[in-house]
Amino acid sequence: MSEEPDPAHQRSTHHVAAPPAVELPFHWLLPLFGGAAAALVMRLAFSGSPGQRYSAMLGSFIYLAPVLCGAVTVYLAERSRRRSFWYYLWAPWCATALFVGGTLMIYIEGLICAIVIVPLFALMGSLGGLMMGVVCRVTDWPRPTLYGIAALPLLLGAIEPSLPDPQQLSSTSRTIFIAAPAERVWQSLNDARDIRPDEVGDAWAYRIGVPMPMEGRTEESPEGRVRKVRWQKDVHFDELITEWEPSRRVKWRYRFTPDSFPAGALDDHVVIGGHYFDLRDSAYTLSPRDGGTELRIDVSWRVSTRFNWYAGRVAHFLLGDFSEHILRFYKARSEAPSA
Repeated sequence: MSEEPDPAHQRSTHHVAAPPAVELPFHWLLPLFGGAAAALVMRLAFSGSPGQRYSAMLGSFIYLAPVLCGAVTVYLAERSRRRSFWYYLWAPWCATALFVGGTLMIYIEGLICAIVIVPLFALMGSLGGLMMGVVCRVTDWPRPTLYGIAALPLLLGAIEPSLPDPQQLSSTSRTIFIAAPAERVWQSLNDARDIRPDEVGDAWAYRIGVPMPMEGRTEESPEGRVRKVRWQKDVHFDELITEWEPSRRVKWRYRFTPDSFPAGALDDHVVIGGHYFDLRDSAYTLSPRDGGTELRIDVSWRVSTRFNWYAGRVAHFLLGDFSEHILRFYKARSEAPSA
């Protein structure tokens, strides 16, 4: 007769524990790198010229590439186990930071653009992560949703340039008191030579990579008075004087030529006088006060992007900060004993 199987043996066989799943070292980083890689591929697709199809300054890229980054991050994380809503928010921040760092490493983005855009990318990345987290929790189609998120910027990137470009004109003003007569301040305004980095270098615009000024001099020319300006990295341009009241007021408009900003001097997306950003004019007004002169600067500019609500605020902060520092520069020059 055949032996009957031992029930105790059957029970022990049925309850043998499965071997623990083997996880790769730093497995928690994989979703972050996956999201960053997806956004980086999208950035390579959006390599068009300013104002053309698939430019990296189009709203379809600026808004949707970080959404894709956050969505891919959360999707990959959810495949291993359920994540918290807090994860849906913070993980895309890290992924978008990796994405921006990747664009710097392969030299398709400059430092100025990278620093300026990180806060907006972090916000949009969190929205994408939160949306994908909700989809993973309440539906059975996270993958089709992910495909749709990836296809949407590619579709809109071909259509968006045919729409009118929005323009936002803005200005800022700053004032400082200088313990020097108006004539001395006027001289400093129109003959600023040998500008040292330590005189202007702590302005935020210069900290993030804008070349520092080296010289600004007013000269006579066949077309009238022109202020010749030179910055570091061989940047040069003219300021055509439109108002001239000695020791009282000077105003100019800017003239940039194709060689004003050599390659690498500024990020292509933020070149002054370009498709997306331009300085319109500046004015200095001198008012005599007891013991010195009140100097006021007025600067106006244009931004033309699909995210003017953000770009305009960034420009307002940077140009306001620049105005304060340039006024301090003229104050120091005018009050110096050798002025």
